[in-house]
Amino acid sequence: MIHPIEFRRQVFADIDLPDDKFSQRVIIKEGTRLAADIKPYVTESTDGPVEVADLVFEDGSVARAVRYSAFQFVEGSKRRRQ
Repeated sequence: MIHPIEFRRQVFADIDLPDDKFSQRVIIKEGTRLAADIKPYVTESTDGPVEVADLVFEDGSVARAVRYSAFQFVEGSKRRRQ
């Protein structure tokens, strides 16, 4: 299910593109709104467990292990692209 989200802070994300074997590191700016299918899971950090999600965007690209604290769900479908 696709959800509109807004980034609450600047994020450095590793993005996997559908036609590329290598990840690209991108900056997603605070306030950016995108639509994504959210695949949640928990991972370990030095401070203990952290809730993260892989964000699958409409173009098929995937941002891996984005912390839940970095984005929020928003109403509506208006989106700003990076």
